[in-house]
Amino acid sequence: MFSRREFLKFAGVTAGAVSFSGSAFSMGMGGKKVSSKPNIVFILADDMGYGDLACQNSESKIPTPCLDKLATEGMRFTDAHSPSAVCSPTRYGILTGRYCWRTELKSSVLWPWDRSLIEKDRLTAPMMLKDAGYSTACVGKWHLGWEWATKDNSRINDQLKIGRHNNKLRTEFGKKIDFTQPIKGGPLGSGFDYYFGDDVPNFPPYCFVENDRVVEMPSTTKPGTMFGSPGPMQPGWKLEDVMPAITDKAVEYVEGRAAKKDEPFFLFFTLTAPHTPIAPAAEFKGKSEAGAYGDYVYQVDHSVGQVLDALKRNGFADDTLVIFTSDNGSPGRDGSNMNGGVSTVRKYGHNPSRPWRGVKSDAWDGGHRVPFIARWPKNIPAGAVNDELICHVDFMSTAAAIIGKELPANAAEDSYNILSALKGKELDKPIREAVVHHSGGGMFCVRQGKWKLIFGLGAAGFSGPKLKPKAGEPDGQLYDMQADPSEKNNVYFDHPDVVAKLTALLDRYKTAGRSRG
Repeated sequence: MFSRREFLKFAGVTAGAVSFSGSAFSMGMGGKKVSSKPNIVFILADDMGYGDLACQNSESKIPTPCLDKLATEGMRFTDAHSPSAVCSPTRYGILTGRYCWRTELKSSVLWPWDRSLIEKDRLTAPMMLKDAGYSTACVGKWHLGWEWATKDNSRINDQLKIGRHNNKLRTEFGKKIDFTQPIKGGPLGSGFDYYFGDDVPNFPPYCFVENDRVVEMPSTTKPGTMFGSPGPMQPGWKLEDVMPAITDKAVEYVEGRAAKKDEPFFLFFTLTAPHTPIAPAAEFKGKSEAGAYGDYVYQVDHSVGQVLDALKRNGFADDTLVIFTSDNGSPGRDGSNMNGGVSTVRKYGHNPSRPWRGVKSDAWDGGHRVPFIARWPKNIPAGAVNDELICHVDFMSTAAAIIGKELPANAAEDSYNILSALKGKELDKPIREAVVHHSGGGMFCVRQGKWKLIFGLGAAGFSGPKLKPKAGEPDGQLYDMQADPSEKNNVYFDHPDVVAKLTALLDRYKTAGRSRG
């Protein structure tokens, strides 16, 4: 590992390293300095499926006009994957360029009061961008852990391993939190200059955090009738107010950058929707044909539109790389009591995973093949559709290439530079050697070219646990994703050479501690 200081010494600032820019700043109208490094806005939806977007699913029951327009103005990837089929591991991968299964979190997600998942000596994307002169902000859901101050200096992870769920112990521990103290770690400890959000909308504390302090003291307890895990709450907290509040704050951040155009910015806007609690604001109710879930997806589209409008209004649109994607697939809950059973939204004739098999948390593609749209005028061709195999961990290497930074060997170990694909260049070979998928239950998969090998039977996610093979059955699943994109025909026994090759590849990635060359 290395520190930010070591990274600065190693990499330095490389003037003219970016292909489209000769220097860090250029002179705008009136002699005012304008940054020639693009602003970067990364918008991450929570539990939004590939098939939720109208531009990707002709049978979608949800209007997504802003995202559809974004796709016509930029590039839509059809084979983009989150590094995990659940939340916290994907967020780790985006910000570090490293698969989360290399950490101590081998399955599931972080739970209330868990400490920071990102290691203190690990270089992150916001650290790298900050060192290159960017202002960095995270607005919305964090879900990567904090170092919460307690009245007796104890830590929940003295009792429970990180990622282990025990509602009783965690609820009791929440009574020890000292909310008058700064909250260490978190976004500010990971390279962001500014943070505003609610950490996780269905976990305590039910309040907003700004930078390293709660905005209002969570002096009451969440009522049992309100959705979410038990714990401290600020008076008058309403789940329906979270999405509007973080959207307003993201817009406010963009507005605030208008007076500082000599300094590029990175905004990581992490939505809390359409994840449970499925709580669309009143103005969005009834605006889809897919119940409360569809209305919440429609609200996601509206929030994206608000940020895009702010970029245009303040003269940033042409100089900003905008990425929209989701942290994993959708569980397809209908929103009953702000929740609902897995796949119950299908009663409306809407399939968030269409055309892929599976749902959030699964090893099948519905768990991790997600929408991915990128817009960057004059750099990314408009209206393009790209079938290159990419993964969210690729963000860090791509950002490094954009700003002309060379990543050290012991950072972003699983991140590939996809800038050539974004720019629409013809490629003579795939950018990635392979992608490693990981289910919520910790099941591994490897995808290389048309082949996808799942190391076990079942989904090891919301569609069911990992299954034990019966006599004569294979102990894995092999799919030809070109001939069988719905993953219906397991050809494990038909191609032992492919099974052996992909098994060896995963073993190499594990042993080497990296998959990037």
